[in-house]
Amino acid sequence: MLQLTTVQTPSVNVPRPTKAAILVIGGAEDKVHGREILHTFLNRSGGVEASLAIIPSASREPTIIGERYVQIFQDMGAKQIKVLDIRDRDQGADHYHLSYIEECTGVFLTGGDQLRLCGLLADTPLMDRIRQRVQLGEITLAGTSAGAAVMGHHMIAGGSSGESPNRALVDMAVGLSMIPDVIVDQHFHNRNRMARLLSAISMYPQHLGIGIDEDTCAVFERDAILRVMGRGTVTVIDARKLSFTNQAVVGAEAPLSLHTLQLHVLAHGDRYSLKRFQPLSPKHPETDAKAV
Repeated sequence: MLQLTTVQTPSVNVPRPTKAAILVIGGAEDKVHGREILHTFLNRSGGVEASLAIIPSASREPTIIGERYVQIFQDMGAKQIKVLDIRDRDQGADHYHLSYIEECTGVFLTGGDQLRLCGLLADTPLMDRIRQRVQLGEITLAGTSAGAAVMGHHMIAGGSSGESPNRALVDMAVGLSMIPDVIVDQHFHNRNRMARLLSAISMYPQHLGIGIDEDTCAVFERDAILRVMGRGTVTVIDARKLSFTNQAVVGAEAPLSLHTLQLHVLAHGDRYSLKRFQPLSPKHPETDAKAV
C-alpha cells in the first residue's frame, strides 16, 4: 500500500497548518494571474499565518528565484517568509536553517536541476527534519519542476523525449524519498515525456509513475488520496500487474515491451486512491448521473 511513513519525534510548539499535504507541481505554475496552485500551497501552510521556507538550491540563480517567490507570497499575505539559500552541504546542518524549519508551516522547493538539489540536501539534518515534519503532518511541502522530480526514492535525473521507450532514454538517481513509492516526471505532456516515464517504470514496476503537466499539481493528501488541480493533467501509470517486459534482455537503445499496464489521465478536480490504486468517482453531479 502506498502511504507516507509515520515517524516519532519530539513535539514542538509551532503554528498548525490548515491541512498539511504534499504538493507536486509540474513546473511553470501560474505566478501572475490567478496563482491557484501557489494560493493552495499558502492556504495549506496556514494562510495569512503561514511561515514559509523557500529553498532555491536546485537553481543556478538561487538569489533571483528565491526573491521572486518571496515577492509572490508576500503579495498573497504570508506572515513570514525566509529563503534558505543553501549552496554547500555543510549549510544543511546550519543552526539558523534548522531553527527556522522547526518554526515554519510550509516548505517550497523551487525548480532548477534535481541532481543539484539532491547533491546539496540529501541526507542532511535539514532535509531529514523536513521529511520528519512532513510525515507527521506538521508542515505542507511543495516542489515544482526539479522540486517535484525529487519526491520519490527513485528519481528521473534526466534523459530525452520523443522516442520509443528504451533504457537509454532515461537517467535515474536517488531522490529525497518524500513519497517513496512514486516516480515523478514533470513538464510531462508539454515536453512529450511519456516514453521517458515508461522507460523509468520498466526498471521499477512496483512504483507508480506520475507524469504532471505544466501549471498542474498533484496534491498528495494524508488520507492517501491524490487530488488534481490546474490547467493540465496528471498521468498515472500503474505497472504492478505487469505481465511481461523485455527490459532485462535487450540492449539499452532497443525498444521496450511493457504488457498489461494501467494508465489513468486525471484532470482538474479528479481524485485517485493510493490505497485502492484506482480513480474515485467524480463529484460532479452531471458526471455521476451518467455513471453505470
